[in-house]
Amino acid sequence: MGKPAHSLKPSREKPEAALEFFDRALTLLQKLRRTQAGVIQQAADLCADRIARGGLIFLFGNGHSRMLCEEMTPRQGCFPGFVALVELALSNHAAIVGANGLRAPLYLENYEGYAEQILRGFRFGKDDAFIVVSTSGIRPVVVEMAMGARKRGLPVIAILSKAHCEQAEAAHSSGNKLIDCADIVIDNQCPPGDCVLPLTGLDWPTGPASTITGAMIINMIRCATAEGLLRRGSIPTLLPSHQFVDNSNAAEQLELFYEAYRKSLVHLFK
Repeated sequence: MGKPAHSLKPSREKPEAALEFFDRALTLLQKLRRTQAGVIQQAADLCADRIARGGLIFLFGNGHSRMLCEEMTPRQGCFPGFVALVELALSNHAAIVGANGLRAPLYLENYEGYAEQILRGFRFGKDDAFIVVSTSGIRPVVVEMAMGARKRGLPVIAILSKAHCEQAEAAHSSGNKLIDCADIVIDNQCPPGDCVLPLTGLDWPTGPASTITGAMIINMIRCATAEGLLRRGSIPTLLPSHQFVDNSNAAEQLELFYEAYRKSLVHLFK
C-alpha cells in the first residue's frame, strides 16, 4: 500500500499565522473586557428584569450572525426567556451556489419591508425586548428589525462593530444604521471588514473575529442574566448537558426545560 496522502505527524513549521490570529483575537477579548463589561451588565440587567416579569428577549441576526442567536438558545446552560428569531431564508446558505445558496439571502437582507413581515407573525408583549446582532450594522433588514421593535415599544440591544458601523454608509433609505436604532450598544471590538489578519500575497485579510467576541458577549449576557434572575428570586430552568457521567436526572430536567420554554411563549400567539 502507498503512503497516505496526508501525514498525521505535526508540522515542524511554526504556525505563525495561526498564533498571530490567536494573539489578535485575544487582544480583542481583553479590550472587550476592559471597555464593554459595564454596558454588557446593563444589557443583562434589562434582560433579567424583562424575563422576571414574564417577558421574552428576542435575538435576531441575518447571515452568519444567526450563529450568535443560537449560541444563546438552544444551548447547554440556556434557559427560557431568550428566543432565537432565526429566519431561514436569511441564514440557510451553506450551499453557497445553487439552491439555498448565498445570492438570495444577500439580496433579501437589503430588501426594505422584509423585517416588518417577520415581526407581524408575533404578538409581542409589553415586557419583551430585542437583541439585534450585526457586525456591520447597516443592512436594511437589521435596521428595520430594530426600528420595528422600538415602534412596538420594545427596547433594543445592539451587538455590532462600532468601527465598522460608524465608518460605513447607511444602506437603508432612512439613513439610519443599527447604532442609531438601539437603546444599548455593545461594541464587539472588530475592525471594519471583521477580519484581523493580513497575509502577504492576499489582497484581502482573513481571520474573522466577530464570532469569537460575539460569542463571549452572548455568554456574558447569559451568565449575568441568570445571576440577575436569582437576585430577583426567579430560578431559571436550565437546559442540561447529557454528557456528564452518571447523570441520572438530565432527561427529567430536559422535560422541565421544554415545558418551561413552552409556557414562556404563550403570549406570542394569543
